[in-house]
Amino acid sequence: MTSVTVPAGSGLSPSPIGARRALVRDRARRSLARRRLASRAAVATCALAVGVSLAPLVSLVAYTVARGVRVLSVSFFTHVPTPPGIPGGGISDAILGSVIIVALAVAMAVPVGIVTALFLVERNGRIAGALRFGADVLTGVPSIAIGIFAFSVLIAPGGWLSLGRYSGLAGSVALAVLMLPIVVRASEAAMRAVPAELREAGLALGVRRSRVMRSVVLRGALPGLVTGNLLAVARAVGETAPLLFTAIGSQLLALNPLQPMAAMPLVIFSDGTQAMPAAQQIAWGTALVLLVLVLVLSITARVAAARLNRRAR
Repeated sequence: MTSVTVPAGSGLSPSPIGARRALVRDRARRSLARRRLASRAAVATCALAVGVSLAPLVSLVAYTVARGVRVLSVSFFTHVPTPPGIPGGGISDAILGSVIIVALAVAMAVPVGIVTALFLVERNGRIAGALRFGADVLTGVPSIAIGIFAFSVLIAPGGWLSLGRYSGLAGSVALAVLMLPIVVRASEAAMRAVPAELREAGLALGVRRSRVMRSVVLRGALPGLVTGNLLAVARAVGETAPLLFTAIGSQLLALNPLQPMAAMPLVIFSDGTQAMPAAQQIAWGTALVLLVLVLVLSITARVAAARLNRRAR
């Protein structure tokens, strides 16, 4: 419909549609400055919030790099620790200990977590609800409580599976308990993201349910599974409290998981609380290595998920 402009003094009333359009244009013209000011204020507030949220991370990384880069060298990664008061030690035992402890924890937590997630995806009911609720509660349990639990069960005399001594295996069990709820919830979310039509199509073709879950659901959820498991590993590799009650640390190059073992978080805790500057330097260098390791795991999870998603398409 075309509006007709009625000249003033003609005695004719303007078109209702034309009058409404003129009113809207007038109101928009009057509020333009106010809307621009509100938009700029909102953008400035968001930028300020981003800066405030990034400030602790940037400060932590910058301070750790400034204090820890001084001690990094080839011998730092290849030598064992020196006795207290003697400079020049390394953290090769802590690196190997962390690798062994976390690898055993992954071997315990990931298969159990994925199988539990499969059960939660396929079954609904009280048992599934209880498992899901338990995983959510276990996610918020403090790590030091998990360490005390592992100590009471695996190390303390009279425990259910008492080994009678501190060991890297006990530390792996504690970290596995810490990782399990993360693996379960991340794996369940990844599997539920697989379209239900794919599962229904496989079942309609007469394929067994176990084969559908293995070939369709797990393959389709692989990007999410990789991301969730790597993030769980990144969480476990930096935990200190469970290892204080279980692995306890060692000044020797111990590779037997049934014996006390060193780990990078334990080195940071023990050397960082000493008064000797050489020990504190070792702690800062270890903290930098651990920070870089967690960052690499996080980036690897993102890159692996992106590549797997592209392949799936």
